[in-house]
Amino acid sequence: MELSATAYVILGMVSREPRSGYEIKAVVDQSTRFFWAASYGQIYPELKRLSEAGLVEGIDASTGERKRTRYAITADGEQELKDWLRRPPETTEMREEGLLKLFFSSLLKPAEAIETLRAMRRYRLELVTRLREMEPQKEGRPDDPYTLMVLRAGIEFNEWFADWCERMETQLLESSLEKRSS
Repeated sequence: MELSATAYVILGMVSREPRSGYEIKAVVDQSTRFFWAASYGQIYPELKRLSEAGLVEGIDASTGERKRTRYAITADGEQELKDWLRRPPETTEMREEGLLKLFFSSLLKPAEAIETLRAMRRYRLELVTRLREMEPQKEGRPDDPYTLMVLRAGIEFNEWFADWCERMETQLLESSLEKRSS
């Protein structure tokens, strides 16, 4: 059975502790979402597939009338996750709507493209602020230096991206001024 990237996100999340689909989504939203998102529409079908494949097992965690299943990784699931972790990364996809809009911005006036760049820059700077707020929680954890490494990659990437937006805005402004003076 070939597993999706979302399946590996789930295996990674339940390898740390048993979690429900809802809990997996909450942890994703506070961690991997910044570089690899997963929706409820992906998580629940994948949990079913992983369970049927014997890579996770459901544990009844119902409270009162509220039915709830938490999933724990099995020995086979842990082996599958380790095998995947040992393989070189295959996906380098980046989804950035602002870049997509910029790609087609020749249909607009340069001032409108500049607004797209400014919005992208604002978003990246806000993201840097949010990521920096997480840093103290991840520092000083000698048992897991990797989440801090990934967090810092996110901070540095978003700082670079914000700077790039500013450079491209300057380039467009200078280009517009040159066209006017010609």
